[in-house]
Amino acid sequence: MSESLVEKLSRRECITVNEDDNLNSVIGTLAKNKIGALPVINLKNRIVGIVSERDIIKLLSSQSNKEIFSKKIKYIMTKNVITCDIKMRSDELMMIMSKNKIRHIPIKKNDKLLGMVSIGDVVSRLVEKYQKEAKLLREYISM
Repeated sequence: MSESLVEKLSRRECITVNEDDNLNSVIGTLAKNKIGALPVINLKNRIVGIVSERDIIKLLSSQSNKEIFSKKIKYIMTKNVITCDIKMRSDELMMIMSKNKIRHIPIKKNDKLLGMVSIGDVVSRLVEKYQKEAKLLREYISM
């Protein structure tokens, strides 16, 4: 049986930020790693939120002072985090992302953060799946 996308991604490095990190630091981490969202963890290494480009843009559009960049991320992050486990399939992830209009889902097992799935990961897997199916169909038709 082949490995699921989420199982594969759960072994990839997961970059996180602490809930007490400031916005300036979080923006730097997003930019440095060329990613769009970060799981937010507390001192016990438990996921307590997720901060995305959207959260930051929403904040910047509502406030205009320079002190905003020293604001702690726990006041900016999305607290109701949608997560998945390592058994979730790509098509299920796509449905959840579409329904909730999100692009990143942290992977969790027993309250432990294992990694992150992005919409790009899911799209790549689905394209790969459809290409394999198309190839098999072409081979079957040409028999």
